[in-house]
Amino acid sequence: MSNPIELRALFFPYATQQMVTLAKNGCLVHYTSASAAACILKSKEVWMRKTRAMNDYSEVLHGRDCLIEAYNGAAGAHFKRALENVFPGLTTKLEDLFNGWLPHFEKDTFVTCLSEHPPIENELGRLSMWRAYGQGTGVALAVNSAPFESETDALKAYSSPVAYLSRAEFGKEFATLAANLEASRDLLRVSGEEIILANAFAMLRYAMLCTKHRGFAEEREWRVLHNPRLEPSERLRSSVEVVSGVPQRVYRIPLEDVPTEGLTGMTVDQLLRRVIIGPCADPILLWEGFVELLTEAGVANAHERVSISNVPLRM
Repeated sequence: MSNPIELRALFFPYATQQMVTLAKNGCLVHYTSASAAACILKSKEVWMRKTRAMNDYSEVLHGRDCLIEAYNGAAGAHFKRALENVFPGLTTKLEDLFNGWLPHFEKDTFVTCLSEHPPIENELGRLSMWRAYGQGTGVALAVNSAPFESETDALKAYSSPVAYLSRAEFGKEFATLAANLEASRDLLRVSGEEIILANAFAMLRYAMLCTKHRGFAEEREWRVLHNPRLEPSERLRSSVEVVSGVPQRVYRIPLEDVPTEGLTGMTVDQLLRRVIIGPCADPILLWEGFVELLTEAGVANAHERVSISNVPLRM
């Protein structure tokens, strides 16, 4: 029997390395408006929205185009050969499976986005993110990364780092993956065809959904992804909400633990490290409001967890 960790490192080398880095820093951050942040704390839920509702839907199209070009090129031929040498006929099964789900990945994937939060940004936050998401009353929710590192199916929502690659760079990464697969025939064989099919399918899915243009690299984004058609969840409730004037379906991640299924550290008190008030007209008013919201949410030492960024940005 193969080791799942070995397979993850083989099929998801970039994500595996980024997970190690994340574990060292231990923190992610969600930049949003003050009203959205207040809603999260009051409801103890985080909304996931369709990828089509993202700031730039071309982000998903870029990943798809990179994948198609690489798969149909020399790197893809190497990848298919590496699989076929162990399990003849596997690539046909993989292509049929992936192509059947492709329209649903594009239209039915729900996502919430965070960024890596290095310690140096604890006081000021990140200028580019305040500009992009401040909306005049920007707030950054810095959270512990442990739940995002958990090996759990409790929510049927999964976290992944975003890779910032050009088409040429994506092709090189795909070629490296193919070479590693070819050098790991024994691991593939002992794992069995069904497990390798599942891993290859997941790799293609996340390569498409978590690859962005290099121009966005400073965001250092992580995504939490859920596809209700592929993996229905009993714990993620859905509803139609009005967001920026547009009625749309959202899925709600409850901020609560499921210890019996390996999901812990999700309560507001455990999850939230700090709230950073961004550049705005009256930061003191926001500071007072968020201290009260945290207190109502059961957060200990609420006043110590809210700070004001003094980055010199006029909103």
